[in-house]
Amino acid sequence: MLEISPTEWTAILLSLRVAVIATLVATPFGIALAWLLARRDFWGKSVLDAIVHLPLVLPPVVTGYLLLLTFGKRGMVGAWLADHLGIVFAFRWTGAALACGVMSFPLLVRPIRLSIEAIDRRLEQAAETLGAAPWRVFATVTLPLALPGVLAGMVLGFAKAIGEFGATITFVSNIPGETQTISSAIYSLIQTPEGDSAAGRLVIISVVIAMSALVAAEWFARRATARLHGH
Repeated sequence: MLEISPTEWTAILLSLRVAVIATLVATPFGIALAWLLARRDFWGKSVLDAIVHLPLVLPPVVTGYLLLLTFGKRGMVGAWLADHLGIVFAFRWTGAALACGVMSFPLLVRPIRLSIEAIDRRLEQAAETLGAAPWRVFATVTLPLALPGVLAGMVLGFAKAIGEFGATITFVSNIPGETQTISSAIYSLIQTPEGDSAAGRLVIISVVIAMSALVAAEWFARRATARLHGH
């Protein structure tokens, strides 16, 4: 029961790689979008906010199918990337990272936005009156104060990416060694005779990773609250 097979290790390591890449690539976009939603008022802001959170309410299979239509080899964007840059997402581990990044993006953006909204605007205005450029205000005032929220968002995004299944299997299928993550491996094992033990091991590992991520996110959120209140 406790002995992890090479196939299971492959799925675990692939899941970790996909989740890490998805989180690291999505974070800069998440910070920029969170700042835009927190600090700017513009026409269509509610629509943009709804689009950001759409993956949370859409069936994951729908999101995966939309990704396939867009980034597949014959998709609107995927065909151009494949023909001109040689980049292929469909049925590759990079596609799994893309799907996980899209599905986890709302959970990444939300804590960052809340953290930025909680920052006292007077601190930013004081830096501006001292002659700091907007980018410098963001880099030296806003981002450091929002850092616990950024870290909390990254941890939540990572946890969501680790557990993603529906969008991933729809977009990149379930190919052992290439796109088979922990979730898709469990799905395969529960349909295999005598696969219950291996599925149980992967379930336990998934629970441990998810619990660790949630505890870490809560700790970062508390740090953010304490920092903003000067504790």
